[in-house]
Amino acid sequence: MKRAALALSAWLAACFAAQAETCLVRDERPMVEAQLFFGREIDGRGPVTKTEWSDFTANVIAKKFPDGFTVTDGEGSWRDPESKAAVQEDSKIVLIVAKPSHDLAAKLDDVIATYKSRFRQHSVGLITRSVCAAF
Repeated sequence: MKRAALALSAWLAACFAAQAETCLVRDERPMVEAQLFFGREIDGRGPVTKTEWSDFTANVIAKKFPDGFTVTDGEGSWRDPESKAAVQEDSKIVLIVAKPSHDLAAKLDDVIATYKSRFRQHSVGLITRSVCAAF
């Protein structure tokens, strides 16, 4: 995890150095957009409940990203590496737009690791990109 966080931090620093002058609107600033994809099915029991998800967002995501985030419902599909079967499951998609910082990758890693541990997940999808944003 630490290696991935360091690599992501280095990549983000390079992206923002190049992007700083490309924001079009006066109030926009270089930011990081992170999309996280959380599967809700748990082997051996029912899916992550609304109460469990609310607790996770309040006590994990909101504490790491107090400036805000957006959650939407999704329907994911992936191939199980063991059975090779296509699996569909309900998911939660979290969109975070944050200022670039030295600890941003570690915060994302912490959110992912906590979810995987708490809900016995094999993975959490993550997409990051540099964007211009204004709030």
